[in-house]
Amino acid sequence: MSEHHVQSLARGLAVIRAFGPDAAELTLSDVARRTDLTRAAARRFLLTLVDLGYVRSDGRQFALTPRVLELGYAYLSGQTLPEIATPHLEALSAEVGESCSVSVLDGADIVYVARHEASRIMSVRIAVGTRFPAYPTSMGRVLLADLPQPDLDAILAALPDTGPTPKTTTSESDLRTVLATVSAQGWALVDQELEVGLRAIAAPIRDRTGRAVAAANISTQAGRTTLDHARRVLLPRLLDACRAIEADLSR
Repeated sequence: MSEHHVQSLARGLAVIRAFGPDAAELTLSDVARRTDLTRAAARRFLLTLVDLGYVRSDGRQFALTPRVLELGYAYLSGQTLPEIATPHLEALSAEVGESCSVSVLDGADIVYVARHEASRIMSVRIAVGTRFPAYPTSMGRVLLADLPQPDLDAILAALPDTGPTPKTTTSESDLRTVLATVSAQGWALVDQELEVGLRAIAAPIRDRTGRAVAAANISTQAGRTTLDHARRVLLPRLLDACRAIEADLSR
């Protein structure tokens, strides 16, 4: 661990990250268990966050407040990518009738930085800031395929034994083969590996040096979109959108 590491800051951030879509409200014991802190330490961090306005409490349950959005806003407001990508995602979504997203790689995860949802009665609810493991996602595979070999090796060495669905590729050797194909063809198509019934196709968004700084995708339901349709119809439109985003980014 670095000599500059501030343990109290790391623990405070761990307390914030303990909350999530499946844990909007937590007790003191829940937070202590999720962060490997003692109850006394978890209580001090929680009450400090309450004092600062990032957490609220009814005396038993704790929950994040909207003020935590300030922590991510500093990043998003300093980036041109979400602002530039959003109108292109809106146009792409209107053209193909599906939800479209842009994400970046953060360690072994992808983080959504822009998204436009298609207007449907039933849809997968994903917001800006949502994280998923990179390896079973179309955007994740596009970004993993562009990584330097040492960085990719470290991520693949930590693959879990089982994935989110029975169709998920978790074999390191198989995934390396998949990523080599993605790198060669310049796009990734994932069929129900993140969620049963969900298909997605993704392509990279590159900077002036050719590095993949982000990825964009179109997500759809297996029941209404065949793999052939994704390749023949969705992919060309996605590639056009990525090139348009790249052109705007380079201005």
